[in-house]
Amino acid sequence: MDLRTMTQTLVTLAEDNMAFFSSQGPGETARRLLGVFTGVREQALALEPALGHLLGVAHLFDLDAETPANGYRSLVHTARCCLAHLLHKSRYVASNRRSIFFRTSHNLAELEAYLATLTQLRALTYCAQRLLTSNQPGGLFFEGDEGLAADFLREYVTLHKGCFYGRCLGFQFTPAIRPFLQTISIGLVSFGEHYKRNETGLSSLTLSRPPGVTASSLFTGGRFAIDPELRGAEFERITQNLDVHFWKAFWNITEIEVLSSLANMASVTVRVSRLLSLPPEAFEMPLTADPKLTVTISPPLAHTGPGPVLVRLISYDLREGQDSEQLNSLVKSEGSRSLELWPRPQQAPRSPSLVVHIHGGGFVAQTSKSHEPYLKSWAQELGVPILSIDYSLAPEAPFPRALEECFYAYCWAVKHCTLLGSTGERICLAGDSAGGNLCFTVSLRAAAYGVRVPDGIMAAYPATMLQFAASPSRLLSLMDPLLPLSVLSKCVSAYAGGETEDHSNSDQKALGMMGLVRRDTALLLRDLRLGASSWLNSFLELSGHKSHPKSVPVAEPVRRSVSEAALAQPEDPVGTDPLKSLTVHDLSLRGNSETSDTPELSLSDETLGPSTPSDVNFLLGPEDAPEKVGSQEELSTKDRSSSCLSATFPEDFLPRRSSQGPTQIPLYSSPIAKNPFMSPLLAPDSMLQTLPPVHIVACALDPILDDSVMFARRLRSLGKPVTLRVVEDLPHGFLSLASLCRETRQAAALCVERIRQILTPPGPAAPPV
Repeated sequence: MDLRTMTQTLVTLAEDNMAFFSSQGPGETARRLLGVFTGVREQALALEPALGHLLGVAHLFDLDAETPANGYRSLVHTARCCLAHLLHKSRYVASNRRSIFFRTSHNLAELEAYLATLTQLRALTYCAQRLLTSNQPGGLFFEGDEGLAADFLREYVTLHKGCFYGRCLGFQFTPAIRPFLQTISIGLVSFGEHYKRNETGLSSLTLSRPPGVTASSLFTGGRFAIDPELRGAEFERITQNLDVHFWKAFWNITEIEVLSSLANMASVTVRVSRLLSLPPEAFEMPLTADPKLTVTISPPLAHTGPGPVLVRLISYDLREGQDSEQLNSLVKSEGSRSLELWPRPQQAPRSPSLVVHIHGGGFVAQTSKSHEPYLKSWAQELGVPILSIDYSLAPEAPFPRALEECFYAYCWAVKHCTLLGSTGERICLAGDSAGGNLCFTVSLRAAAYGVRVPDGIMAAYPATMLQFAASPSRLLSLMDPLLPLSVLSKCVSAYAGGETEDHSNSDQKALGMMGLVRRDTALLLRDLRLGASSWLNSFLELSGHKSHPKSVPVAEPVRRSVSEAALAQPEDPVGTDPLKSLTVHDLSLRGNSETSDTPELSLSDETLGPSTPSDVNFLLGPEDAPEKVGSQEELSTKDRSSSCLSATFPEDFLPRRSSQGPTQIPLYSSPIAKNPFMSPLLAPDSMLQTLPPVHIVACALDPILDDSVMFARRLRSLGKPVTLRVVEDLPHGFLSLASLCRETRQAAALCVERIRQILTPPGPAAPPV
């Protein structure tokens, strides 16, 4: 049923129900039902032309005709789902309103909940229209003045969200997902209550549950299970006000012993599942351009100095090298998990391929243990060993620590692939969400060092833009139970080294005295670190450090985290930060203007000599900054955005506002978020040209769908091999739900198929005809 027909049918049913209940006397229930159907009629009639307008231009933002996907389409689809629910409920009421078995209160509550949802979807549609008029042609991200972007986000975050988390929770997803989401929401609000009551510094908790929380009590919160409205209000309060430590603790619930044991029992049995600790020792890697030359790969140093990197080796068969004495010396005990390696009388030969996996978790939570169930399935289906990297997590270890550890582990795997049961002929980098981001940046860093890049990247629903930039798909975060906007922003802020402060007295109490001390100490250390980084950046620029590459000691830890100096970029004469003008549209116009001998990214023999690996600079210098557009164009764009700012919503429409107080999220991006090794979507063309073939599997209803679409479009414009497949009706993180239903299994199988394509050697070229 097309949108216009659906709307007309719903309006006709609403008018019929209005006529019936207006004749039922002055009773309260009849009055409320009359008001609900009056509201449904009003909202549907106003929403239909706005949705039609978005649908009429949505094709302009697709990757290609075969991949009709972007945030505008997703928003229209979500509104259609809500209209379809109201249509179904209106038909039911019209058919059963005279029956003695008609549950008046239940149906009234359902209708009121979906009317509130439709009202907020109308507000989001107007927000999308404003983005449509404010952005550059073909652009999905808000690229206007940063102050206007903050005003837009400030207005957006005040919208009411509780209606999406109560009775209507997950209405936009496939029906098989909804019971799972309800269980998660009950567990979340129950966990939040324990978190709020705890006074022992829960903010430091990462891999354990809070005191008094059992696996059974976590997901059976009585009053929240039977009262959807109460659950929705509490869900909104938690997502808006609790800090990143809460989400770190909640997301790590899957790693407590009971739940992880259950997950292992239900997953595929593999012969090898071993946690390894890679010692922080430098080693040499050959350059791809000239294997006779080498570059030194130093251990991770940013923030905390040298330290081991944990990785997990998973293999369905025991292969040659996997039980060697050298590998056994790296095995790290996992406590009660003693069944790490099953002996076999005969070893399988080494696989020609290897998968290096980087897990998701918003840069702040989870380990390879959380993702082990689907990785075991991958190992069985692909028949190759998998090495999953357990990188250090924010906010304790912000950017670029995770990137350094993942790059170090990747290089170690390439060099020691025989120990992992592979000959390393084909290597695939695979990751989901934050892990997809790290897959791209690890490959960019490998190219910058001149070492072997992977043969391909499979990224599932990756985050490629870590700026706080609005886009049509990110509007969906208002209703997404797994990736709300405030949670997404807190994770990104933690990874950028600027964890959001919470000034709410109630939430400070929730941290407890020791939690407050830990938080304040962390903030002090962060300020000292950023101040030192700023001073160092200024000093290096003034002293002309680029012309003296051998003056910097190899093991100097601060030099390896020089990316942090982006937080203190010098301002231009008019007081604006050059990096703040960096936009996707600007970068796409640059073409190949950047030359390969740019000092910061130079890969000359002198720069990449064995003794100076730290001289590779991962910042864009002033010469890489995009050219500014003319002042008249700037003024016209600002005037256009200003007019849009005052007219986000029509005068006769008032969206519902949140009753949970101000949302504590950052509205301005840290300059470090513009670093291409943090936001690969903002990387210049010369860097993206170095990427191997990329295969992206995204979700149509994911708030970060536009990250995938725009990244694929940039690669396609550069002539790079890239595929984008968008799965319907599934939430962000479907890989962790692979065993839940048929739809998630099919989506997970698609990821496996993309990895198989990367690991399959290209056939011989066809002879000329």
